[in-house]
Amino acid sequence: MVVATFPGRENRSPRITEMRETDSFDWVKAAACGSLITGCVLLLSGKKRAGLVMAASGTALALLDHEETIREWWGAMPGYVDRAQYMLEQVQDVVEDIAKKGESLRRALSRR
Repeated sequence: MVVATFPGRENRSPRITEMRETDSFDWVKAAACGSLITGCVLLLSGKKRAGLVMAASGTALALLDHEETIREWWGAMPGYVDRAQYMLEQVQDVVEDIAKKGESLRRALSRR
C-alpha cells in the first residue's frame, strides 16, 4: 500500500528546481557573522578570553570564504615587508642625521 509518491528528478517542474537552487543559504557567512558578533559582545562584557576565541573563530570562518584573496595577500606579503623595512631604514638614517646635527649644535653652543 502506497501512502504518498514522490516525484523523481525528471518529473519535477522547472520552477521547483529553480527555487531549490536559489534558496541556498550561506551557512559559513552566517556562522562567521554570529561568531564575530558574539565575540564583540563577550569582549564588551569583560570576558576577554572567550571573546577573543569567538572573534578569532569568526575571523577564520570569514577567511575561509575568501581563500583566493588570502593567497594573493600571502604572495604580496614579502613585497610589503621589504617596503616597510626600507622605510624603517630611511627613518633610522634621518634620526641618526638629526642626532649628529644636534650633537654638533651642542658643541657649537657650549664653546660660547
